[in-house]
Amino acid sequence: MQNENEILIKIALDTWCSRINQTNELISSLSDDQLNQEISPNRNRGIYVLGHLTAMHDNMLPLLGFGAPIFPSLKETFLVKADRTVADIPSAEELRQSWNNVNIQITKLFKQMSEETWFEKHTSVSDEDFITQPTRNKLSILISRTNHLSYHFGQLILLKEKEVHADA
Repeated sequence: MQNENEILIKIALDTWCSRINQTNELISSLSDDQLNQEISPNRNRGIYVLGHLTAMHDNMLPLLGFGAPIFPSLKETFLVKADRTVADIPSAEELRQSWNNVNIQITKLFKQMSEETWFEKHTSVSDEDFITQPTRNKLSILISRTNHLSYHFGQLILLKEKEVHADA
């Protein structure tokens, strides 16, 4: 029988994998034109959200102690700057490939982590702070990033809904 920590980790990983798979399906089903649309008037475009999610997941690598980001150039464009403030952004196809690559890599690394590693501090918390805030661990990063992905998945779904309502 699994202990409580193993069960918690399995739940978190299963939820991550499920949300990644759902998002992969959605992103694959959206055309480049759909991704270039605003999610709602005067809001981010789908392509920006895809770049933002890719950059966030890529920056989980150093946060969890896995090494440098694979696509460091995405950080400035999609985490620091707002949509439409950078003239030259990667194409939808490039972002789809980067999205897939970073998530394959990070999910593989997640599955190799030991139970103990999940409860270690992440790299943005000091040793001193971790003593008083042990929930600032690697598992909390997985959970918060899964929630973050879920939020933006909901935004991207709206691009699909636009198509349905436009056809009606």
